[in-house]
Amino acid sequence: MTKNHGSIPIAQFQSEKEFYMSINNVNIAEIEKFSQHASEWWNEQGPLKTLHQINPTRVQWIASQVKLLGTKTLDIGCGGGILSEALAKEGAQVTALDMAEDSIEIAREHAKSSQLNIDYQAVTAEVWAERYPEEYQVITCMELLEHVPDPSSVIHASAQLLAPGGMVFYSTINRNPKAWALTIGAAEYLLKWIPKGTHQYDTFIKPSELSAMARQSGLEIVALAGVGYQPWKSKEFPFILVKDTSVNYMMACRKPIR
Repeated sequence: MTKNHGSIPIAQFQSEKEFYMSINNVNIAEIEKFSQHASEWWNEQGPLKTLHQINPTRVQWIASQVKLLGTKTLDIGCGGGILSEALAKEGAQVTALDMAEDSIEIAREHAKSSQLNIDYQAVTAEVWAERYPEEYQVITCMELLEHVPDPSSVIHASAQLLAPGGMVFYSTINRNPKAWALTIGAAEYLLKWIPKGTHQYDTFIKPSELSAMARQSGLEIVALAGVGYQPWKSKEFPFILVKDTSVNYMMACRKPIR
């Protein structure tokens, strides 16, 4: 296919079905918003600084739950590849997906310069699940669910992509006044840590809602962890694992062995 649909690159789709599967769960405004900062993905002091700061905490938690060395791993919503590269450095065989073509190109260039073999694809999880069901032992989906029209569709696709016994890791933001105050009021407007408009409160997801969507897709909930901000412990990496899931949190799920 060679036609275009807004900012979605569709030449890579193998059929009309794949094309329409993609546009059904893609927010063009979200893609364009992140594409504006594509060149800043690897600027550790730039507008995406917090993603670099929080990344070691995410990798630490994932590695505590599952073996990464030698595993076929899929990173859904990879952006510029910050988490993808960290997973590859842990020994995972990484494939990474994102619908922002500009971000994918930056990710490919940076992986090449870092001498890392990561397979980056500008395609949705839904399309990839049609092509490669039960292909991956580990899947990550960090800070994506609150940016798509139907998060349950991404969760279902990740469950399809996961091999029996495999683990999938989600991260998102809880929906409550405290979460709004810290992630939007403070982080976007007061402290200007992240670009204004990065988040929309009504797209935040409560842990109970994420758990329900995961179970509906046949996944078992394994672990839940919060991510807290404690700059007095480290200015460079101020995010730590906490029990409090009232703002940022991560959830680990397993696909049962049939």
